[in-house]
Amino acid sequence: MSILNVEHLTHGFGDRAIFDDVSFRLLKGEHIGLVGANGEGKSTFMSIITGKLQPDEGKIEWAKNISVGYLDQHAVLEKGMTIEDVLKSAFDKLFKLEARANELYLKMGDCTEEEMAEYMEETGTIQELLDSHDFYMIDAKVSEVARALGLLDLGLDHDVSELSGGQRTKVLLAKLLLEKPEILLLDEPTNYLDEEHIVWLQRYLQDYENAFILISHDIPFLDSVINIIYHMYDHTLSRYVGDYSHFEEVFEAKKAQAEAAFNRQQKEIAELEDFIARNKSRIATRNMAMSRKKKLDKMERVEKVHEKPKPVFNFQYSTTPGKFLVEAKGLVIGYDEALSSSLDFTIERGQKIVLTGANGIGKTTLLKSILGIIKPLSGRVELGDKMDIGYFEQETPESDTTCLEEIWNEFPGFNQFEVRSALASCGLTSQHIESKIKVLSGGEQAKVRLCKLINRPSNVLVLDEPTNHLDVDAKEELKRALIEYRGTIIMVCHEPLFYEDIATDVWDCTKWTTRIY
Repeated sequence: MSILNVEHLTHGFGDRAIFDDVSFRLLKGEHIGLVGANGEGKSTFMSIITGKLQPDEGKIEWAKNISVGYLDQHAVLEKGMTIEDVLKSAFDKLFKLEARANELYLKMGDCTEEEMAEYMEETGTIQELLDSHDFYMIDAKVSEVARALGLLDLGLDHDVSELSGGQRTKVLLAKLLLEKPEILLLDEPTNYLDEEHIVWLQRYLQDYENAFILISHDIPFLDSVINIIYHMYDHTLSRYVGDYSHFEEVFEAKKAQAEAAFNRQQKEIAELEDFIARNKSRIATRNMAMSRKKKLDKMERVEKVHEKPKPVFNFQYSTTPGKFLVEAKGLVIGYDEALSSSLDFTIERGQKIVLTGANGIGKTTLLKSILGIIKPLSGRVELGDKMDIGYFEQETPESDTTCLEEIWNEFPGFNQFEVRSALASCGLTSQHIESKIKVLSGGEQAKVRLCKLINRPSNVLVLDEPTNHLDVDAKEELKRALIEYRGTIIMVCHEPLFYEDIATDVWDCTKWTTRIY
């Protein structure tokens, strides 16, 4: 049974095409992985099927009476709302039913017998619905899910605008689970999640009886929970049964076949054109030449296989710094309250340190304290001599500039060719380069920020969750570049498969945090 049908979908932004006559179906019980390079339109597709964005052309049809839950990586949580407010909003429909019942009870104090019968019938129906959905157990349900995701220890009265990226994701996930939708739509749910909760989400999706569509660049996670792959590539959407590894094999074989067909046709075209050129002026062979010309004109051309540009990251190394780069003495980090116990540590030249631990315990705050962006609550941090630091932030303010302008502002000495070449080497096309940063996908925005890092010589890289949003090719290339980097690295990362071959030291930040997690 088809739950969702998408027919002849066409969509684009300006002169940039995203989809061209795309069709898609979601069947009952299917666990779908939606994959593709950054910027191919995965999040746009989610926005279209959920009605947040209207397509240029096409038909989107959901089965009747289907409840859909969407975990949106760009969802906004309003300042002033508490964690409890957000979680209880999962039951808004039930609260509205209760309000309607209370309104009817008030009306019963002054009504006719006919109205009373009508009100009694409606309140009876409402009461049955409330009972069947365990309305009077809502507080217990909220506490149970909040405890499972570590939100109860944060405090349900915590303002959601003060949460870290990972904590926000957990709140949105918890709300989704409390809603118990029949269909889950998940857009990069593992971004900002720590290992413990990635494992928890993995188990949940493995046991999930209904259908879901999952966008993720975490291939081991993806493979463990899906049974169908839909691949976005070159404005199309193709279906593959099986896991990601099987999809890769089939896709590469299809590309090889298409390339062979193109080459065969090009050879045939060249032979026909040569024959026509040699024989069109000769009376004896003119008819043969015209016959081949007609064949050439009617030939349906095989399109050339266009390889998507793959990023190349090479971090430039500046001068060699002193042996000791960072020395912390009695360091206590935090904002209004302490996030750490008193810390003493040193970082030496050549170390590649990865910070791990649950979200919200102070990993980003520690990076910012080392860099001097945030003043410590007590203690001190001293930096060594001749340090050239490159900093990759987890989140940056929305920018109204184009990619071209962003890099030109950072490197005013570059000419246009150098700016375009720098962005192209990070896997961005001409269309991306001329687009405003705010309309790019999360992965494309990350590539622009990485472009700044690789074009400025450094001897220390401070990286806060650099793999979030990056596609498979970009992550593999970034890993290679960091392994080869001659300088020192201090990095926050939640993907062991990414950092295990890079790190010389792994610091478990749960050992010094004062936060309950």
